[in-house]
Amino acid sequence: MMMRSLAVFLVSGLLTISHADTAVVGGDTVVFTQKTGQEIYEQVCASCHMIDGKGAQGAGMYPSLSKNPKLGAPAYVVFMVNQGNKGMPGFGGVLNDEQIAEVVNYVRSHLGNEFSDKITAKDVAGQRPKDHQYFDLN
Repeated sequence: MMMRSLAVFLVSGLLTISHADTAVVGGDTVVFTQKTGQEIYEQVCASCHMIDGKGAQGAGMYPSLSKNPKLGAPAYVVFMVNQGNKGMPGFGGVLNDEQIAEVVNYVRSHLGNEFSDKITAKDVAGQRPKDHQYFDLN
């Protein structure tokens, strides 16, 4: 029991150190600070979908984003990043409209994907549901 507690303490300390530049906490608010789609992807998404976007299987199933035909529909990608679905948490509560647009555009035009149509922060704002309960990092 003591070893398990020590392991949990060490892991939580490492997570805190490794994500020190990822989020800003002010009062009860946690928000990600990255600006570009690549920065957001690498700091927020790659831990599950992998840096190359090819996904992973293990304790869970993290789908590949590389050459994924579902990414052809920008609204689908915005929905997934904003609200999540099943095992994927929504990040609409910690990423603003511009950040979501940036990461959606990045994923759709990188990682083996070649979708060239871009979305804007205004497009993302139009998809935000009123009164949605967003993922809470606290």
